[in-house]
Amino acid sequence: MGYQVLARKYRPQRFADVAGQDHVTRTLMNALSQNRIAHGYIFSGHRGIGKTTIARIVAMALNCRTEIGTPARPTPEPCGVCDSCIEVRQGNAVDVIEIDAATNRGIDEIRELRDAARYAPARDKYKIYILDEAHQITEAAFNALLKTLEEPPSHVIFMMATTEPENIPQTIRSRCQHFSFHAVKFDDILAQLQMIATQEQVGAEDGALALLAEAGDGSMRDALSIMDQAIASAPMDSDRPVLSASQIRELMGAVPNAVFERLLEAVAAGKSSTLMEQLNDLLNCGHSASSLARQMIRYLRNALMAKLDGEQTQLLQISGDERARAARTAMLFTEEDLTRNLQIVLRTFDDLNCSQEQRFHLELGLLKLIHAQRLLPLEELLSSVAGGRGGLPSPRPVSSGPRPAASGASATGTPPSTMTSIVSTAAPIRPSSALPVVAAPIPRSPLGLANGGGSSVAGPSMPLPGPAFNDQRLSPAAVAVLEMDAPSIISLEAVPSPAPSVSNKLVDTISVATTVKAQGDSLAKPLVESIQLAVVSALAAAGHASASQLLNSGAWTLEGSSLRIEVPGMGKKMLSLTVNLAAEKIIRQELQRLGAPTRFMVVPGEGAAASAAPMATPMAGSVQETALAHPMVQRAKEIFGAEVRSVLDLRNK
Repeated sequence: MGYQVLARKYRPQRFADVAGQDHVTRTLMNALSQNRIAHGYIFSGHRGIGKTTIARIVAMALNCRTEIGTPARPTPEPCGVCDSCIEVRQGNAVDVIEIDAATNRGIDEIRELRDAARYAPARDKYKIYILDEAHQITEAAFNALLKTLEEPPSHVIFMMATTEPENIPQTIRSRCQHFSFHAVKFDDILAQLQMIATQEQVGAEDGALALLAEAGDGSMRDALSIMDQAIASAPMDSDRPVLSASQIRELMGAVPNAVFERLLEAVAAGKSSTLMEQLNDLLNCGHSASSLARQMIRYLRNALMAKLDGEQTQLLQISGDERARAARTAMLFTEEDLTRNLQIVLRTFDDLNCSQEQRFHLELGLLKLIHAQRLLPLEELLSSVAGGRGGLPSPRPVSSGPRPAASGASATGTPPSTMTSIVSTAAPIRPSSALPVVAAPIPRSPLGLANGGGSSVAGPSMPLPGPAFNDQRLSPAAVAVLEMDAPSIISLEAVPSPAPSVSNKLVDTISVATTVKAQGDSLAKPLVESIQLAVVSALAAAGHASASQLLNSGAWTLEGSSLRIEVPGMGKKMLSLTVNLAAEKIIRQELQRLGAPTRFMVVPGEGAAASAAPMATPMAGSVQETALAHPMVQRAKEIFGAEVRSVLDLRNK
């Protein structure tokens, strides 16, 4: 016998060998053991997942000459050694007739089948008809088969395999048992490929087999066909083929997902020139624009699924390394951004199919991804219109990505061990109010807070020196900077803001004294507090006063590679309304700008005490004080005996 392709050589011959269809095999085996055999079956599902294979196994089990329960056949599985089983496996059984319904689809062929079905089987117990691609049978032919399916002879069984069950008339489907097959899971395909590689004595990297399993796209037959082709093109080592990931990518014309990760990093950072240069390199290497768009769609889809349900979700049928890669990309964007990006690339892919200048369409589509980063959220646009503003809000700035932290000596020659202390207000306050300030030793390298210029200071909306704070997004604040050697006791004096429009609510001078330590454990809290000040200031500068004030009152902790912000006295629904998608975007951009972890979560305070915590005494002249003094609020408190726990300022600034 000549060479057999892997898909035929390793075709399952028993129910237990079928991968990924346990719900079907379990039901059929129970029906065989209980002798509850239907006269018609419909097997539907994705291509190459075992529909026809299971139909043949059922035919073998029905006509197997070995009785169920005997030592040779203890289960409903076919014995595989009797004449009937061997003939079905070889495809020359007299009483098991396979018909290609794609070519025998007319009414004349079905009439012949109907007439032949009246005669008893030549030798076996049942006469079995397997109709492959049954959805291609004409409506008139189905009508000719209808009466036979409704009242068939006791010795006839029909099994129809189809990829489009909706094209089979409802009158036919209602007379048959319908089994819907699932796409084979990534792990099941990978396990089967590993077993076949061992049997065929083929050396294969784990990454190579993972690529083959992913290329199968839920079809075992597709994965085995690609593996056959890869083995034929693989280099030989000690008389055995060796499969590598790079060789399989070259064979399939695929691009490593690391390339798409870099492309989307350029999109998140708003670097149009970098994006175009990387795309130019890919096109010059011979990759087609259509293939690149198709692969980017798949990668964006995986990133979106990782954003929705984490990298361990069952929605991701890819290897562990690729799951981690998709999760890293998902952290760069919000769910809204990923959805929009996927829609843009899908539309670009459609344009490529009917375009003569595919390169230009692909370049334009990728540039749209960067331009989309500047779009305003709909709720912000509607709120600006409802608030009666004179003009529309300004577009969002595109994040320039995390900036590298300075290392080594500063420009002034200060040694690396020198610390910089930061003092900033959390929010604009009145001159008469007490000002909560933080004086913290900050190392020059972590989180991008210190810069090479010798000073890194954050305050609301003032232009800040050094490359780490050059976007001028923070509002005016009182700032004091002092170079010092740790440990020491410092006393800081306020430095007036150089901004031309300084708020009259700022404190003119600040004096603070605190003891600082150089140990590692003592740095975590000041670092988190400095991050908190920068984020709160950025929210206030962007017009999210409620979110700024809310997060300023929360407890910020650094847990591994993510920030946890616990806000007391706030329910989940109200929290989501205050810290909305636009506010989350600003927080993420600010964390990225500082070089801090961009993964964060804002949660309500735990326990009854947190939920019942009364609102702190409002500052004089604040929105909270104005709201509490309003006659309607006072009247509501009297009527309902209520207490005000939080005040949110939803007005447009």
